[in-house]
Amino acid sequence: MKSYLLFVLAITYSITLAAQQADYNVQDHYNKQETYIKMRDGIRLYTTIYSPKDTSKEYPILLQRTPYSLRPYGEDKFRSKIGPNEFMMKEGNIIVYQDVRGRWMSEGVYDNMRAYIPNKKRKQTDEASDTYDTIDWLVKNVKNNNGNVGTWGISYPGFYATYSLLDSHPALKAVSPQACIGDFYFDDFHHNGAYLLSYWRATAVFGYEKNTPSDTSWYKFPELNTKDQYQFFKNAGPLSNLDQYYKEDNVFWQQLKDHPNYDEFWRSRGIIQHLKDIKPAVMVVGGLFDAEDLYGPFETYKAIEQNSDTYNTLVFGPWSHGDWARTKERQAIGNVYFGDHLSRDFQRDIETRFFNKFLKGGEANLSEATMYDTGTMEWKRYAEWPPKNTKKMSYYLGDDEELQNSQEDNAVETFVSDPNKPVPYTEDIKMVFTPRKYMTDDQRFAARRPDVLVYETDVLRDDITMAGDILAQLNVATTGTAADWIVKVIDVYPPDAEDFEETQDYLKMSNYHMMVRSEVLRGRFRNGFDDTPDPFVPNEKTDVDITLQDIHHTFKKGHKIQVQVQSTWFPLIDLNPQTYVPNIFKAKAEDFKAQTHSVFHDSSITFDVLK
Repeated sequence: MKSYLLFVLAITYSITLAAQQADYNVQDHYNKQETYIKMRDGIRLYTTIYSPKDTSKEYPILLQRTPYSLRPYGEDKFRSKIGPNEFMMKEGNIIVYQDVRGRWMSEGVYDNMRAYIPNKKRKQTDEASDTYDTIDWLVKNVKNNNGNVGTWGISYPGFYATYSLLDSHPALKAVSPQACIGDFYFDDFHHNGAYLLSYWRATAVFGYEKNTPSDTSWYKFPELNTKDQYQFFKNAGPLSNLDQYYKEDNVFWQQLKDHPNYDEFWRSRGIIQHLKDIKPAVMVVGGLFDAEDLYGPFETYKAIEQNSDTYNTLVFGPWSHGDWARTKERQAIGNVYFGDHLSRDFQRDIETRFFNKFLKGGEANLSEATMYDTGTMEWKRYAEWPPKNTKKMSYYLGDDEELQNSQEDNAVETFVSDPNKPVPYTEDIKMVFTPRKYMTDDQRFAARRPDVLVYETDVLRDDITMAGDILAQLNVATTGTAADWIVKVIDVYPPDAEDFEETQDYLKMSNYHMMVRSEVLRGRFRNGFDDTPDPFVPNEKTDVDITLQDIHHTFKKGHKIQVQVQSTWFPLIDLNPQTYVPNIFKAKAEDFKAQTHSVFHDSSITFDVLK
């Protein structure tokens, strides 16, 4: 009876909430102002200000800076929702959006991941100074503000939120970088030196510059005339053949091609290294299945934790890119369901409380780290991240597809990696703008290929909770002089696992191979990310270490832990020629060769496991 009443109450709450959302009209409660704010060098940035009509009290200012447009333009045209979430919208805040320099209606020239300038002089500008000048104008010119400012954003706007922490304005009290880019060589367009070919279409968004304000798109996406992403890129061949779609006027495409290594161009655009002596309170938010930005949020939190004495909290849920800002009742990634109302609860109980604590003087009662266990499907809270009460657990890649607790021999397994028949990253036949679903995809299709090595434990007798990063220490060899190495960590479900309503029709959760974490390393960078990559010496045993981003996942009793090792992952990442060339963006068709790769059984993978 109790469970039935709880069910009825939950349904009633959902219906009431939906009705409230439908009834709420931003225009009824807010005034809208559009204005230009002048920066210290004279460039003006277009800004929209939503102020509560109730002027009986003062409100904090919440600012989001974006390259994606603050539309709709026009003081008589309102967004249907404003602010970080509906709770903060309804309780009253001054919500501000701004087109960053060189984008949409703002003046100036855009610079992708504009480099930070420490110790700026006179009229030198970067995104930190633009944020400072914007906040300074807002607190001085917007009526009924209480002098406290917060910034927030997801993805690229999350990067600008992080940027606001540098040389921060005294009025800036709370910042929430969410799915924030930390470094373009490890987020979004690259992973450990491998180019994410699956993001190639997004090059149109960032690559075309303009020097006059525009309220309409000035860029176009290439017409590909296909719905089969795998076949399109396979037919296209070497990356140089994609020049027919992006010419010299696409600045970002030229930058990608001209800077294949982690040189000063990329290093200067990273923001992680500058996160020192931070003053505002910070709440970093991310999704444990975010295909775009896992590196950025984790590394942003860790850098602030190590180099600053400020309030710094971390929240990671079972979300893909930006899911936590949505209102979907059932939270699922691909075929796997994780729970109900997880995003709503985050918005109400965590995000709103964080901002209210530092902008309005409320109570937050938040933990240092609020993490969702993607195996047990429940929130857990920790006093620090990674948790201290962990131990190292290592497995070795053994004989007969066994993931073993100890190294038994120094045998070797081989496979042929053929660029003409690369391993797909998903079974789905579709053309995606940026991939997401694959992060929890069933990996049985890959396990059954001869060019994917599989290692698996026996059925687990007890739960094993992994909390923290993963280190794969591979000992490998290749007949070629170049290779990529991909490691996937997989939760193998038991035979009696029930389907979810999200499970694709052609699949069953019985024996489902759920990818929990995966990562690639372009082998030439195995000794470090510098300007002088290292070819492999053919047939020479070589160490390749790959750090996989943090997980928080319980492999439950009755499940199995599986590790897959492969060398192609297409077209998530571009094809490695497997013969060393100085710049893969300029490789020729004849450079691409099938090679035999070897993985030695003294290779291991190490996890942090809760005691």
